[in-house]
Order: sequence, then C-alpha cells, then structure tokens
Amino acid sequence: MGYRVAVVGATGNVGREMLNILAEREFPCDEIAAVASSRSTGTEIEFGETGKMLKVKNIEHFDFTGYDIALFA
Repeated sequence: MGYRVAVVGATGNVGREMLNILAEREFPCDEIAAVASSRSTGTEIEFGETGKMLKVKNIEHFDFTGYDIALFA
C-alpha cells in the first residue's frame, strides 16, 4: 500500500528536487500530485527520472482531501 502525496510548489527548484528524491528513493506512492500557482497550471513536469509525466494542478482549486502527505516548497 502506497501513499497519496501532493508536492506544492512542484515547478520551482526545490519542488522539482523533492520529486527527484521521491522517485530516486522509490518512495511508496500510489498517487503523486504536482501542485503550483495558476501560472504553471496545465504544464507537465517529470517525476524524477522515471519517465512519468505529471500534469500540474492549480493550488487555488486543489482539494487535499484524501492525501496522506503534503510537501510544501
């Protein structure tokens, strides 16, 4: 069983590094959400070097209900 993780500020340098470390350490994620400001909404960023692309969600409309962990950068 994995965790549902939200990374807020995912498009910034620190947020991208968080995603890289989660992927590199093979953190048990069932779902990962990349969340950022409206400026980045809809862009895609890579989840570490896994080749998995994450579509960035808008922080203003993001519902954290059901997420186990939220990392803020």
